[in-house]
Amino acid sequence: MTDTWGGYRSRLVETLRQQGIRDLAVLRAVGETPRHLFVPEAFRNRAYDDSALPIGHGQTISQPSTQAAYLEALQLQGPERVLEIGTGSGYQTALLSFLVDTVVSIERIGVLADQARAALSRAGVKNVSVVVADGTLGWRPQAPYDAILVAAASPDIPGPLVEQLAEGGRLVLPLDTGEGQQLVRVRKGPGGPTTDVIGPANFVPLLGRHGFSEDE
Repeated sequence: MTDTWGGYRSRLVETLRQQGIRDLAVLRAVGETPRHLFVPEAFRNRAYDDSALPIGHGQTISQPSTQAAYLEALQLQGPERVLEIGTGSGYQTALLSFLVDTVVSIERIGVLADQARAALSRAGVKNVSVVVADGTLGWRPQAPYDAILVAAASPDIPGPLVEQLAEGGRLVLPLDTGEGQQLVRVRKGPGGPTTDVIGPANFVPLLGRHGFSEDE
């Protein structure tokens, strides 16, 4: 079948290059992943804009440049097992599926998890498991993970996620300081975890036992 969206993906990849994304594997994943399958039909004509779009239930699909920078910060090599907190539409999950061997993705909203599974299936993604759970607790059955990314802003770095990182693993998440958000990267080394700041961020709150409560 003719891929009528290929030109749009190519333009998006060029936009990401112009914005400083250099990781060729990430750019290739964006160029091959059908983002239009992961956005609501009402917004499908904007699927390859570099913009965030609503997906229902108070959630959004982040803008591609944000997700590409996020993935680049994980410094993925290929043979990793990755835990994603916040499946959302499943688009970032699909990008990860091109980059690593195994992806476990946690979504707290059951309806979104079902929609993401369906979109991932339509996109032909095979190496992903989507589970409904409290993402701040991680997912111990398949730990440890070589990398963990959190697609929502947390008031602190959740302890269970650091515990489930493999030695040398990286955790990338937005931290909400109360005065703004900063994207940080945590590395788990023999001397304990170290943290560096990547830059400003703008994500929905991370809800759960080690995140924000529903009432905040």
